Amino acid sequence: MFKQLRWHCPLLGIVVFFFTLAIASSVRSETPQQKGDPAAPNEALDLKPEIIEESSVLKRWLQEIPNVSEDIDGDPSFRTRIRLGYSQFPSSSDAGGLIIGVEDIFIGRTGLTFSGDYQASFNGDRESVGGNLHYYVLPLGSYFNLAPVLGYRYINSGDYSTDGVNVGIRLMLSLSRTGAADISLTQSFVSPGDSEEVGMTTLSVGYAIAKNVRLSADIQQQNSTQDKDSRVGIVIEWMP
Repeated sequence: MFKQLRWHCPLLGIVVFFFTLAIASSVRSETPQQKGDPAAPNEALDLKPEIIEESSVLKRWLQEIPNVSEDIDGDPSFRTRIRLGYSQFPSSSDAGGLIIGVEDIFIGRTGLTFSGDYQASFNGDRESVGGNLHYYVLPLGSYFNLAPVLGYRYINSGDYSTDGVNVGIRLMLSLSRTGAADISLTQSFVSPGDSEEVGMTTLSVGYAIAKNVRLSADIQQQNSTQDKDSRVGIVIEWMP
C-alpha cells in the first residue's frame, strides 16, 4: 500500500500543478484589458467618461499609442506668416516704402511651401514682386532646414528692370518649435545666365511679441551688372 502511495503522490502533484496553471491562464485571458474591453483603459486611468470625451489627446492615446518621435519630425518647427511692414531703400536716396507678403504656406503635409511678396518705394523708384516655391529637404520638425527655391520675380530699380525665373536656396534656423523665433537666409538669382541677371541676398530675423504676432527685421541686397541696391525693413507678421 505504501509503495502504491509513494507512486501516486508524485503523479498527483504533477496533475495538481498543471491544473492550477490552467486555471491561472484562464483567469488572465478573461481580464478586460486582454479581451480588448474599451472600458479597461478608462478604469485604469480612473477618469470620468466625460473628461475622456472632451479630450482629443486622451481619446487618441486610448485608441493607439502614437509614435511621438514621428509626430515631432513631421510637425513644422516654423509657421505660416502673413507680413506687412515698412521698408527703407538706402541706395535710392533713403526712400521709404512698404512690403506685404506671405511666407511658407504649407502645401499638404509635405515639405513644399509657397511664399510671395510685393515691395515698393513711395517715390516710385523701386518695385519688386514675385512668388517662390520652397521644398524643405529635412524633416519639418528639424531646428535647421534648407530648401531649394524656384519661382518668378519682377524687379524695377529705376536704373534697370528685369524679370524671369528666380532660383536659389534658403537656410532656415528655428530657435523655437512654436515659431516664436527663427532666422532665415535666402540667396537667389533672377534670370540666371542672362545679361540682366540679378543676385538677391535676404536675411530675415523674426521674434514673437504675442501668441500669434511677431516682429521681423529684413536686410536685402540686390546685385546686378548695372547697379547695387539695398533694402531694410521692419515687418509685423501674423501667424494664423
